[in-house]
Amino acid sequence: MIRTPKAFSPLLQSMVDSFRRPATARRVVFFFAAAILTVGDRTVSNVLRLIGLIEKVNPSTYHRLLSHRRWNSRPLAYAIAKFVLDRFVPQGVVCVCGDETVDGHRGKKVYGKARHRDAVRSSHSHTVYRYGHKWIVLALLVNLPYTSRPFALPVLVALYRSKQANSQEGRRHKTPGELMCGLLATLMHWFPKRKFIFAGDGGYGTHPMARFAYHHRQRLSLVSKFVADANLFAPPPRRNNAQVGRPRVKGRALPKPREVVAQKKRARRLRVRWYGGGWRNVEVVTGQGQWYKSGAGVVPVLWVFVRDLSGTHRDEYFFATNTAMSARAVIEMYGGRWNIETTFQELRSHLGLETTRGWSEQTVLRMAPCLFCLYTLVVIFYDTMPWSNPHIRTTHWLGKETTTFSDMIGSVRRYLWIEWIFTQVPGGDAVQKLSKPILAVLDFGLAQAA
Repeated sequence: MIRTPKAFSPLLQSMVDSFRRPATARRVVFFFAAAILTVGDRTVSNVLRLIGLIEKVNPSTYHRLLSHRRWNSRPLAYAIAKFVLDRFVPQGVVCVCGDETVDGHRGKKVYGKARHRDAVRSSHSHTVYRYGHKWIVLALLVNLPYTSRPFALPVLVALYRSKQANSQEGRRHKTPGELMCGLLATLMHWFPKRKFIFAGDGGYGTHPMARFAYHHRQRLSLVSKFVADANLFAPPPRRNNAQVGRPRVKGRALPKPREVVAQKKRARRLRVRWYGGGWRNVEVVTGQGQWYKSGAGVVPVLWVFVRDLSGTHRDEYFFATNTAMSARAVIEMYGGRWNIETTFQELRSHLGLETTRGWSEQTVLRMAPCLFCLYTLVVIFYDTMPWSNPHIRTTHWLGKETTTFSDMIGSVRRYLWIEWIFTQVPGGDAVQKLSKPILAVLDFGLAQAA
């Protein structure tokens, strides 16, 4: 087995320690590194073609690694999440975001396949469906000094199963919101001393999600889209000792958010950080109330109406379960959620999401989540690489000042080839003696992002 790079040893060692069997751990870590170097489809066979050039392996051991070997992905996810928090967010409130994405995967025998609505290709008047897997992804939002926007690093992934599949397997059906609550509960269980703010789109701006966040209000806050005609009420009046019967749940009815906005009495202007890291001048209206749903009780919320003064974005309503948050914090937290959409796009472009071919249950439940974690590993590897070699960390575009994910994966590949593979395989030292034009050609062919 080829030795791992010294710069990546702390993270890789923590990943190895999360496995019970050292042989399985070494194969998983080596498979991750080879998947980074692979260009094209992220099938097991394609990754094995690269591994076979580095060392002699038995292909069946890596095929069975995903489909038959006994190992749990949760300890591996914990090791990665802990490393991310210790390195990028060592203290303070942790910002997390979540969303779902459909991984197209057709086939009669593919486990967990179902028909899902494609949110990217669908519109209000036309719905597009895709056959494949719907993944519920929870990511940590981290700010890096050399990037222009926060990066959403996936750490926990769950597969959404249809009602029919859950019924056949004797499992209680869970909605995407319920699966996300489970991922958030896992994250809070792993790090009991940390506080979190979760941002999700309208699919997670539901009353059950708000009730879950309010139940864990000491450690979790929810920011999401709100409805303009939500039923809001004042707190119930104080109960008199002489009164009998059940206590009141809610007080008097409050004006709906759209009614307050129509009065235009509370509007004020702010300059906030917008989607993608830019800035916008907006007009906001805020209010508070207890969000009521029959049979489910009330949840205190802060709602924020946002109007883009540049006129390019539609009016939006947001809410937060932490009523002490400012309107600026709510808007910027929800705007930061958009970075997970960028993560999904980069996963498809650079890491081969939707190119996997596994169909058995274990392979499906491991292959795609490994690709999500691979995105996080690339960002960590780039940040932990030695900065002394300027050839490894380069940005090839004139006038480009910030680093993107394509720069990161290109640099990580360059480092792995030059400082790891070529220095350890037989005859690899001869590569260092090649002329600079030849090295540039090898660099272009082996380390390009796409």
